[in-house]
Amino acid sequence: MRRARALGTRDAALVRTLLSVDPVQSLFISSRVDAGVLWPGSPATLYGWPGDAPRHVLHAGSNLMPVFAPCDDKERAAAIAGFVDAVGAHRWCQSIVGDSTVALALHRALARHNRSYAGEREIRPRQPLMVTREVVPQQTEAPVRQITMAEFGSYLSAAIAMYTEEVGVDPTAGGGRPGYRAHCQSLVESGRAWGVVDDAGTVVFKADVGISCGRIAQVQGVWLDPRLRGRGLAVPAMAATTRHILEQHDLVSLYVNDFNTRAVRTYLHTGFTVAGQFATVLY
Repeated sequence: MRRARALGTRDAALVRTLLSVDPVQSLFISSRVDAGVLWPGSPATLYGWPGDAPRHVLHAGSNLMPVFAPCDDKERAAAIAGFVDAVGAHRWCQSIVGDSTVALALHRALARHNRSYAGEREIRPRQPLMVTREVVPQQTEAPVRQITMAEFGSYLSAAIAMYTEEVGVDPTAGGGRPGYRAHCQSLVESGRAWGVVDDAGTVVFKADVGISCGRIAQVQGVWLDPRLRGRGLAVPAMAATTRHILEQHDLVSLYVNDFNTRAVRTYLHTGFTVAGQFATVLY
C-alpha cells in the first residue's frame, strides 16, 4: 500500500497548486495553510497521498476534510486507504466534511477500520455547495450591517441558537465546543459578523464570513429569528449581506443541507448557483 505522509512547510508550493484546482471546494484547507497548518506545532496536520508525490490532501484536526484531484475509482480507493492508515488508529475529529463522494467513502473506510468512526451522530449526505459573484436585484433590501461589540450579547445568543438548530447540540453546554464564545467574539471584532438589529437592540438576522482566502469568502452561520420566518425577510437580508461581502471579495460560497428547502430557495433567489455537493458526518 502506498502511504500518506504529513506535509510540512517545504510542501507549501505543491499544496497551494493542488488546492488551486478547485479553490471553492478547498477553501477551508487553503485558509488553514494561511493560518500555519504546515508549520511544526500546528494543532492539525495536513497529509498528502501518495507520500512521494502528493495528489490528494487530507486535513486532520477537529474535522477531517479530504480534497482530491480528479481521479478514477481505483486511485480514489488507494488514496483513501492511505489516509485511513494515517489517521484511523484514533478518532479525534468532531466531523468529516468535504466533497460528498470522497467524504462518504472516507467515512465508510474509517468505520470499517475503527469502530469509533462508526459511532456517528448523524450523516448529511447531500449538501449543495453554492456560489455567486453577484446578487439578484431585490425590491426591498434589509438594513444589514456589521455587528458591533455593543450587540455581542444578543449576537452570541443568536449564534448559539443557530448552532443548536443546525448541529443539534448547544455549543456552550457541558462538554460542548470549546472556545465557541471566543470564536464568536473574534468574528465580531474582525468585522466578519453581519446582521440586522431591531430597535430594541436585538440581533434578529445574522450571517458570518466564516472562512476567507484570497478573493473567496464562505458564508456560515446564517440564522433568522424563528418569529420572523415566513414573512419574506430572509431573501432581502441574505441579498444585503452578500452584497456587502462582495465589496471585498470576488466570489461568495456556502453549503447547505438539501433538506432545508427554505434556505435553499433563499440562496437561489439571492443569486447563488450550485457548484458541487458536500457531505458531513457529525460525531
